[in-house]
Amino acid sequence: MHAMSEHHVFDRRAVRLHRERAADTVHQVHDVLQDAAERLVDRLDDTTLRFGQALDVGGRGVVAPLLRARGIDVVSCDLSARMAALNGGPAVAADEERLPFGPDSFDLVVASLSLHWVNDLPGALIQLRLALRPGGLLLASFPALGTLAALRSALTAAEMDMTGGAGPRVSPFPDLRDLAGLMQRAGFELPVADVEDITLSYADPFRLLLELRAAGEANAVALRDQRTPRQSLFPTACMALVDDEGRVPVTLRLGTVTGFAPRMSAAG
Repeated sequence: MHAMSEHHVFDRRAVRLHRERAADTVHQVHDVLQDAAERLVDRLDDTTLRFGQALDVGGRGVVAPLLRARGIDVVSCDLSARMAALNGGPAVAADEERLPFGPDSFDLVVASLSLHWVNDLPGALIQLRLALRPGGLLLASFPALGTLAALRSALTAAEMDMTGGAGPRVSPFPDLRDLAGLMQRAGFELPVADVEDITLSYADPFRLLLELRAAGEANAVALRDQRTPRQSLFPTACMALVDDEGRVPVTLRLGTVTGFAPRMSAAG
């Protein structure tokens, strides 16, 4: 994880452009995003705390309604202004690596599948902790290491066969074991990290690629090969994923972290 904080793994301009474009198509993957958001927001049932003001980080229009249904006021932010506006309420365009919110602004932060394109994840977590009031809660989910592993392998194998080399075409995902440590180093108390596997199944092997693009999850690795790939690359890789029943199984390893802002400052 140190490499992710010290180097620019991701092209943030590409991330923003992908999310701007996906504001028109993200409704196509509403069910998957809704399921992940509900699993995260349901964690609020595990606490007796009550929350008044929440920050929704990159919720793509599905998180804010879930929070408002619980009587919580919500401000949404996203790297893309158009994506942030899908919130249906107060929203701002904001870089997760340079958040524009003052200290003690919220008592809850929810980041559903939205922080895995951040270069300085430790720094972003520190900023989110500072934006929380004492005792405030962070709920965040990530596609964890192992997500899309079969697709990554299939693309690498297909490209090696075709060209003798392969570039990164699937984002590197964080290891769950690292996330709890990052939360602790960012100053959160009682950090907890866990993971659950969500299995999706596609009848059309190309649907997976279309949905990743529709969600704004196109490749934004800084060292990606920006040349147009061979026309047969993605079809070849997708067909390699088809199982005996003619379907493409895909695993989303949903890593979730929770943590509280300290109730007292170090000086207090």
